Amino acid sequence: MSAPEHKLPVSALVVIHTPTLEVLLLERADRPGFWQSVTGSQHAGESLRDTAIREVGEETGIDAAHYPLEAWNLQNVYEIYPIWRHRYAPGVMHNTEHVFGLTVPRDVPIRVAPREHLQAKWLGWREAAEQVFSWSNRKAILALAERMRH
Repeated sequence: MSAPEHKLPVSALVVIHTPTLEVLLLERADRPGFWQSVTGSQHAGESLRDTAIREVGEETGIDAAHYPLEAWNLQNVYEIYPIWRHRYAPGVMHNTEHVFGLTVPRDVPIRVAPREHLQAKWLGWREAAEQVFSWSNRKAILALAERMRH
């Protein structure tokens, strides 16, 4: 049996939102009470756009290829939480996250992946920004509101 492959320290964060700026949040199964947008690591040989589409599909059941998916040209570099560092190669301490926005109708069906998330909910962007546990997710949600003003 071969050793499991380490995750790449590159990921996509996808802020799923409606045209009226309601934001979809997911509650982590491994950390109840921790809410977040869709996020996931890039696979070797995969484009960041493909990472975003795959992760949205895996985590919500939404086919992101059927809706406007926009790369925001926003990257966040953050320290990987110690509890999750074992997933990466030894010595890897930081991840580079690339932010995307996905506009969907409010009534799009959501199917959470039970091994990853307990539930999903829609919140207005201000409340969503306050609810998420990570500063980079908060920054992305606030950037959504700013982007829509221009």
